[in-house]
Amino acid sequence: MAGRNVPYDTNRDIRGDFRAEIREFLGTRRARVTPEQVGLPVYGDRRRVTGLRREEVALLAGISSEYYTRLERGNATGVSESVIDGIARVLQLDEAERTHLLDLLRGANTTRPPRRRPAQQRVRPTVQRVLDSMLGTPAFVLSGRLDILAANHLGRALFSPVYADPVRPPNNARFVFLDPGATEFFRDWEKVAGDTVAMLRAEVGRDPYDRRLSDLIGELSTRSEEFRRRWAAHNVRIHTSGMKLLHHPVVGDLDLPFEAFSLGADAGQSLLTYTAEPGSPSQEALNLLASWAVVDEDIERSAPTNDSESAETPESAETPESAETPESAETPD
Repeated sequence: MAGRNVPYDTNRDIRGDFRAEIREFLGTRRARVTPEQVGLPVYGDRRRVTGLRREEVALLAGISSEYYTRLERGNATGVSESVIDGIARVLQLDEAERTHLLDLLRGANTTRPPRRRPAQQRVRPTVQRVLDSMLGTPAFVLSGRLDILAANHLGRALFSPVYADPVRPPNNARFVFLDPGATEFFRDWEKVAGDTVAMLRAEVGRDPYDRRLSDLIGELSTRSEEFRRRWAAHNVRIHTSGMKLLHHPVVGDLDLPFEAFSLGADAGQSLLTYTAEPGSPSQEALNLLASWAVVDEDIERSAPTNDSESAETPESAETPESAETPESAETPD
């Protein structure tokens, strides 16, 4: 699984080793909670671990130390809801972290299905019409692996630096970590980078059998030290609203609140919109951007006619099932 804290091996399957994922995730969560935070006394200064010990988590969660140790080692058979609630409370897991733990536990208890070729993600025509009707609002449809599957005209103008990458579909994570211009485009790049990794980590827990996601994690792990370092932290996040601080090469700085809405009829897809405070400098910049986009033909040329079916780079291209070597085929647990 691509969650290990080592450079990604492109011959390795992201869908393996749920048990290691559970161990590393719970270990990183323990390390960030101090005894003082949970009301435990500390005697002397000779603790050899950062954060809580396993036996302390077990004590506070109301389970035996042996049971918790087996769980953290990935033996997740028959874990009850009350045990998960107790561990989540002690480790102070938020909603995204608790959901991720459940995903990992479910994966550890599921026999791996055969290697599958992921279906092409398509944006329904009605959704595209909704995007195009939002004339003053940059809007996008994103996949779980942060591909831009569709956008309206103003959205493509706003994210024109992302569309400059010839790889289709454009991918926000690839831009953040592999494009030198990302640190200028995102004025809060450090936060964006952390959020990006946390969203990909959560997506891996939800769908560890997605080969395109596996390929993306492999590419980023191989090419970006920043990505590897952040991936090793095992942070996860649900990111549905907030503020983006951008520096657009044409109109300058924009402070844009965003909202993300899950498209219930389209699994793994979400609608992302950006707005500006009325009368603000950001609104003026957005209006200027809309005027520039009308006359700038490069924006249209940068947008593929069908992102989900456009050519990808050789590293991310799919190969037929029949072309897989025996070494890459799945074997039962």
